Amino acid sequence: MRVLDLSRLLPGPACTLYLADLGADVVKVEDTGAGDYARTLGARAGGVSAFYRAVNRGKRSVAIDLKDARGREAFLALARSADVVVESFRPGVIDALGVGYAALAAANPCVVFASISGYGQDGPRAAAAGHDINYLAYAGVLDQNGVAGGPPALCNLQIADLLGGAASAAIAILGSLVRAQRTGVGACIDVAMADAALAHNIFSLHALEQWGAVRPRGEDLLTGGVPAYGVYGTSDGRWLAVGALEDKFWRLLCATLGREDLAASGLATGEEGRRVRRELEAVFATRRLSHWQRAFADVDCCVTPVLTLDEALADPQYRARGMAVEADGMREYAPPFKIAGLPFEVKCGSPAQGEHSIEGLREAGLDADAIGALVAAGVVRVVGRAG
Repeated sequence: MRVLDLSRLLPGPACTLYLADLGADVVKVEDTGAGDYARTLGARAGGVSAFYRAVNRGKRSVAIDLKDARGREAFLALARSADVVVESFRPGVIDALGVGYAALAAANPCVVFASISGYGQDGPRAAAAGHDINYLAYAGVLDQNGVAGGPPALCNLQIADLLGGAASAAIAILGSLVRAQRTGVGACIDVAMADAALAHNIFSLHALEQWGAVRPRGEDLLTGGVPAYGVYGTSDGRWLAVGALEDKFWRLLCATLGREDLAASGLATGEEGRRVRRELEAVFATRRLSHWQRAFADVDCCVTPVLTLDEALADPQYRARGMAVEADGMREYAPPFKIAGLPFEVKCGSPAQGEHSIEGLREAGLDADAIGALVAAGVVRVVGRAG
């Protein structure tokens, strides 16, 4: 499967990273100027960022100026043999460049074309700029998270970007590929990250349908409204995550703490819930995190340490699952799935901008003279270890 990836930064590249990890030949199609500016995001002077390298491993890069008619023709030549094209421009830009779905489908009727954007290809907000925080804000997700009486809580895991722009797009692409293989008909996919945030806000949507309203921030089942689910501080300034929602887990927790008197109140709300939470806070605050890790090590009741990222990477479970490997001079991270008989491996590192321009255009059927003319005219850029 060949994928042409016109996207930059995180959502689109993370989507095509999934496809590359599944074995697809992913070709980054970059402009001849800055290219994917994730390369320099947070990088040391003259270096390539770890962020760029992490989400673009296993891909190739072809640099073409799509604003030039010759560049558009070269891209269409690439697209004729592609199975998938992914883009993340604002709505209307890809069509204005002359390489939107209509143009590509005319050249390749089976192509699966995926557009990833903040708010989708239509609607009153389609052309608006946005980031993950904005999509979560519009979807009612941001409003639900945080402590009672406090402001909405921010998260540095980009929920809408990754759940919507990456995972949801990959699901739609793979489903459309099955359809294209069976019917010979391609697809035009419209993925909105804000839509994904709304569609996956299932717990709150359920509450709205069930009771006509959601609980205030910090007061529902999963944000601190009951003692059995929340975070509790320890004497050394660390935290425990308590997820003892089921009665059997809560009773085990209470027995481990010697507080059987609290066994009936795990899901208590209101003043009783606050009282029980205060009782737990006082107990957990008497000892260090290491003490509680030992105390709950063999107790199956969903009480776990809140680890730092360094601690998580050293954790025996993640190590056993092979979630981090050394490759291409850095630590790489495995995809969130395992497929029997297809072990994860990093086949090659991230590409330099235009590193594969010549070989990619050769594969598309352009001869050496045609490629040379494009390079000489600046329509195609060749950088690094070009083919």
